[in-house]
Amino acid sequence: MTKVKTAIIGSGNIGTDLMIKIKQLSEVLEIAAMVGIDADSDGLARARRMGVATTHGGIDGLTAMAEFENIEIVFDATSAGAHKKHDAVLRAAGKRIVDLTPAAIGPYTIPPVNMRANLAEPNVNMVTCGGQATIPIVHAVNRVANVRYGEIVASIASKSAGPGTRANIDEFTETTSRAIEVVGGADHGKAIIVLNPAEPPLIMRDTVYTLSDDADEAEVEASILRMVEEVQSYVPGYRLKQDVQFERVGGNNPIHIPESGQFTGLKTSVFLEVEGAAHYLPAYAGNLDIMTSAAMKTAEAMARLREAV
Repeated sequence: MTKVKTAIIGSGNIGTDLMIKIKQLSEVLEIAAMVGIDADSDGLARARRMGVATTHGGIDGLTAMAEFENIEIVFDATSAGAHKKHDAVLRAAGKRIVDLTPAAIGPYTIPPVNMRANLAEPNVNMVTCGGQATIPIVHAVNRVANVRYGEIVASIASKSAGPGTRANIDEFTETTSRAIEVVGGADHGKAIIVLNPAEPPLIMRDTVYTLSDDADEAEVEASILRMVEEVQSYVPGYRLKQDVQFERVGGNNPIHIPESGQFTGLKTSVFLEVEGAAHYLPAYAGNLDIMTSAAMKTAEAMARLREAV
């Protein structure tokens, strides 16, 4: 099939990693333009060296480029605030949007959970790096037993968090918490992000806690392991750090959930790590890898769907 032309808005860590990943790995996508607002950014310099057309004029610069007419899919790797303007401009121009910010204008999209249902949408939201790593696990538990409460803690190396990520901390927690409910299926969700300044930088780690109705532990574990394999199909560095842990919560010592009262049932604890493919930043930046890998997989599915129609 003819490769679908795409553009990336945002020449920071996420956008640059995505550009390199598509150039090296994708059989169906082509990067036609890289867009930034800093003429001296490393991302724009790398794009020029790789033969990609660039502009440091932001969204207005993109729409003025000769390449814009033939671009079908635009990745937004800027900030939640900036995405609102980008969405309006791009929709008016008839472009499809894969949103890597926490703006959540389009539906939350997690590839192994609900990607296929969203492929016809004009704008899809990739939630957050923490959401991409942990919501599949919440969903895996929920398809065996109703999850009444899901909590995730995402710890990423401080060096892997660029200005866009740091500007979106509040949106990160809000968007991820909501997506735990909407996509993961939990009745209530909570998300916490930790920027770890340790030197040398530590690999991305994610912890998932669920409180669910009582269920067979072997069935829950099997569902989780199947989900881990699904995520590994596009993020090879995604893995369990240790065996899934279970705890029975009985009526003699219930857990109080502020949103819904006393809980008895099954507590499941899952400990993950995500090693990056090191396309741009070193392997500790698994938060970049899982976000850009999910975005590329979604855009590739959009491109293949267009070819099939």
